[in-house]
Amino acid sequence: DLLFAGTFGRIFHGILIEEKDPSKEKQVFVKTVKDQASEVQVTMMLTESCKLRGLHHRNLLPITHVCIEEGEKPMVLLPYMNWGNLKLFLRQCKLVEANNPQAISQQDLVHMAIQIACGMSYLARREVIHRDLAARNCVIDEALQVKITDNALSRDLFPMDYHCLGDNENRPVRWMALESLVNNEFSSASDVWAFGVTLWELMTLGQTPYVDIDPFEMAAYLKDGYRIAQPINCPDELFAVMACCWALDPEERPKFQQLVQCLTEFHAALGAYV
Repeated sequence: DLLFAGTFGRIFHGILIEEKDPSKEKQVFVKTVKDQASEVQVTMMLTESCKLRGLHHRNLLPITHVCIEEGEKPMVLLPYMNWGNLKLFLRQCKLVEANNPQAISQQDLVHMAIQIACGMSYLARREVIHRDLAARNCVIDEALQVKITDNALSRDLFPMDYHCLGDNENRPVRWMALESLVNNEFSSASDVWAFGVTLWELMTLGQTPYVDIDPFEMAAYLKDGYRIAQPINCPDELFAVMACCWALDPEERPKFQQLVQCLTEFHAALGAYV
């Protein structure tokens, strides 16, 4: 079944049958490209798909198989998560929320944030920089378990989230730290900045950050000290966590393990009021 299609990329829901035991089947995401995809696009998909390969954590979704046959387009297989892309899930929740305010709770959203922070903390310990953390690069299942994915095909499937600033490279400008925008510097600290924006996405149920700011003006806007506004119904304590992630000095931003602890304490406090 086709789940998403972009200009050159496609993601399917498929079934993987084990060669040694055909009775065993696993549901998978299948990432591939269309027939008209260029070699550059194919190489980019494969390179970005391998970003998390060999890493094992309950909040990561690394690839399980890469299928390459002569004359066929390559396929990248990942474990299936039945509620799919987190960004699209959040936006669906927003539609449901209009009729049912209890559709998803603030406690649920904070729990999702904790899981993302746990996965990113693991990457930081392994000295792996994601470079494109966002709700669009996470998936979710019916138990509200969240896993971080690579960004393969994201530029194609979510083109409105990427912008070219004149250097022929599409970047997730609205999720990027100032040092990444200006100096092309990436680190665990720039991933923390992106996590703050991802937390904002969670609390707004999938809204686009800085939607009124021209991407070419983003660096100057951030340099002048401006940030996205506090979401409606977002507690001050939670917005303070986001704000810490957006400190101009990378050294002043919290580490992911600190974010896990802080959000876990906030989640427990929310539970005390339920």
